[in-house]
Amino acid sequence: MKAPPDYTASVAERLEAMAAAGEITRDAQQLVIARRMDGILEALKSQKPAAKSSALGWLFASKRRSQDPVRGLYVHGSVGRGKTMMMDLMFSLAPIERKRRAHFHEFMADAHARIHEHRQKLKRGETKQADPVPPVAEAIAKEAILFCFDEFTVTDIADAMILSRLFTELFARGCVLVATSNVEPDNLYKDGLNRQLFMPFVELLKRYVDIVSLDTPTDYRMEKNRSMPVWLTPFGDETDARIESAWRTMTDGARCRPEAIERPGREIHVPQAAGEAARFSFANLCEAPLGAADYLAIVERYKTVFVERIPVLTVEKQNEAKRFINLVDTLYDNHVRLVASAAVMPEELLPVRRGTVGFEFDRTVSRLFEMRSRDYLDACEH
Repeated sequence: MKAPPDYTASVAERLEAMAAAGEITRDAQQLVIARRMDGILEALKSQKPAAKSSALGWLFASKRRSQDPVRGLYVHGSVGRGKTMMMDLMFSLAPIERKRRAHFHEFMADAHARIHEHRQKLKRGETKQADPVPPVAEAIAKEAILFCFDEFTVTDIADAMILSRLFTELFARGCVLVATSNVEPDNLYKDGLNRQLFMPFVELLKRYVDIVSLDTPTDYRMEKNRSMPVWLTPFGDETDARIESAWRTMTDGARCRPEAIERPGREIHVPQAAGEAARFSFANLCEAPLGAADYLAIVERYKTVFVERIPVLTVEKQNEAKRFINLVDTLYDNHVRLVASAAVMPEELLPVRRGTVGFEFDRTVSRLFEMRSRDYLDACEH
């Protein structure tokens, strides 16, 4: 029988124990935020569900939640400061079953899919509810009351337009949001189309979530990095030969062939695949109109992804840059091994950094370096 989760330790205690064991460096700012996370855990622990014997239990529970909501936490700061590590500790210690930890892009892809399905039901006459957001929020809230989102960011106008309404419904149902981000809330969706329609979400966030900054002087992610030869530059015959050699080694001589991943109404073409490895060009993945849900479909099937011929992302390639950011996020979050050939090193890929894409690309560079580290590659094997 599986042992029940151990909820006795706190985030702060776990950090102190890890520091004492030499696994991390003790950081005073991290401990301050850890204690705020522990406050949320205590509040969640003290919440008592309505008695099942009461026919009106749901009503009183709803009133209690609206009167005394648990405030969430939005932690922003530069890359590599330990935000994700602390959020993961908090999630593992959360004393409830209804909790969800996801990358924000993944969550929004799921929300859009549910909204689309509701609209299809409306067309088929299976529901009379014209507005899909309340029933979708109701379904999401039944599955989880605590949401932990890593790397909270908004770049897609479709996401921006529904966030305020969706989270108004979720917060009204007692949901608690904990998020990490490189961007403070006032800079979310910066320079985005029709940004004024997005700003009510920022005010909603401030009403239900405490905003804190974590900007320690050390980038712990980069300190851990021990580069592996999986990012090959520059373009040329030597790099092409090394990629080919890496592919043969990875596939262990298995027969390679094109494959297709079925998606609603279309398919994703995979130029070469063998077992759990797939080989793409940058054009295949980032010049084609693919999104986060497509990249998730790829990583669900393959544990190693080759991406060849990544160019310098000039100002004219902003859409490609956004897709590349989403691709790296998806590979990283799912511990997928990346082998790439590129024109330049990661930090040189985006020479002009401005707006939201500029903010996010700093994270992308940091993640690309970590994805070459032994720690990351070891994690890909498990």
